[in-house]
Amino acid sequence: MIRLALLRHGHTDWNRMGRIQGASDIPLDDDARAELSTLRLPAPWDTAELWSSPLKRAAETAELVARHAPRTAPELSEMNWGTWEGKRGLDLLATPGSGFRHIEDWGWEYHAPGGESPGELWTRLRPWLARLERDALVVCHIGIMRVMLARAHGWNFSGPAPFKVKRNRLYVLHIDGDTLTPEGEAIRLIPPDATP
Repeated sequence: MIRLALLRHGHTDWNRMGRIQGASDIPLDDDARAELSTLRLPAPWDTAELWSSPLKRAAETAELVARHAPRTAPELSEMNWGTWEGKRGLDLLATPGSGFRHIEDWGWEYHAPGGESPGELWTRLRPWLARLERDALVVCHIGIMRVMLARAHGWNFSGPAPFKVKRNRLYVLHIDGDTLTPEGEAIRLIPPDATP
């Protein structure tokens, strides 16, 4: 059985403005770079195979916390949000007829106009997961994490999620074929004043 640790990328300007990033290649902001450069991965994840989305915000996060460049895979890119990329979710919610809705009302087939659904994202991720040969850590995006965590927790994007994705934490899953199983609580990255 392979273990996979998931880590969300650091903040970007778009995150702080509430804008939907999706496949847009938005870099980390300066505050995120400063914070991430002081953190490091806990053992045994500091020696695991390191992967990242090819998008700048994820690849740079990986390099900052691991102190070396990750391998990248296009399958790990964020969910494509089509015509909603760059827009604010709050504005879309307030726009009658936009079709935008809260994640608790998605289901697996919900998608933005011209975008991907969680189900399509899972179809994209499965071959990459099947190729893993040893424990790995992947720095990615909240959409990628939500899909994998939804599979692991048996959540169908309907009703409250049984997990909350926070930054600077590792979410560990066991992979056995197509079966994902969550392992314990999220693990914090190590702050600068922690004893190794």
